Amino acid sequence: MSDTCFFEPLGNGRFLATRATESPWDRRLQHGSPPTALLAYAAERAFPRPDVRVARVNVEFLGPIPRDVVTVTATVARPGKRIELLEAVLASERDGRDIATARIWRIAVQPDPELEARAALSAEPSPIPAAAEPELFGIAAGTWGYADAFEWRYAAGSPHEVGPAKVWARPRFPLVAGEEHDPLSRILIVADSANGISHELAFTEWLFVPPTLSIALQRHAAGDWVCLDAHTNLGPDGHGVTAFTLSDRYGYLGSGTQALLVERRLR
Repeated sequence: MSDTCFFEPLGNGRFLATRATESPWDRRLQHGSPPTALLAYAAERAFPRPDVRVARVNVEFLGPIPRDVVTVTATVARPGKRIELLEAVLASERDGRDIATARIWRIAVQPDPELEARAALSAEPSPIPAAAEPELFGIAAGTWGYADAFEWRYAAGSPHEVGPAKVWARPRFPLVAGEEHDPLSRILIVADSANGISHELAFTEWLFVPPTLSIALQRHAAGDWVCLDAHTNLGPDGHGVTAFTLSDRYGYLGSGTQALLVERRLR
């Protein structure tokens, strides 16, 4: 299995998940970010349109996602000239079950001089920290595939401490073998890490599982690096919410949320 991409294309909507997708909790499963990016990738290529851009992605994780062969099917759920909705389904080839779904809103691109001027004024370039030891979720890189597939640089917070964090990430490999990362994939390939970098409880004692991920985007990433600025709030009864903003070297990209199941690990 290749270590130079997240997915190997097998044809007819089939993809083999590589070690780069590997979850920190079970080597047989995928981290949520790579399949999120794959759903959008497949939907965009099934229905290409240069006059629109993805503005919102909502993903529902229907169960554990195996690190195996998966299939993606996509449809146009709501056609439109200026606003369009795509839907994509990720399924396990081994047992045929649906394991994730995505609803992807695309909105027409309509440049306007006044909008361009306001966007330029609102852009706030942000520095990327110097290289450091690669680590994620407090787990050393070299021990699990998804962490090893990126450069991680903490601008705030720490992988060893609980609390909010701001982390820059750059993937070492393309999403799909033989293709460059597109500007949307660079965002989605890291987005589901928000709850992990901003954990409020020790990983060794607690689980905080996001069954869903929602992202609204003002624009797509420019360049290789994407920054997650995340914080998590915990409720008193097993619920939590992670909220995060996304940016690149040139400023704000978008925002997202994750609803969380929070519970003690079984001993």
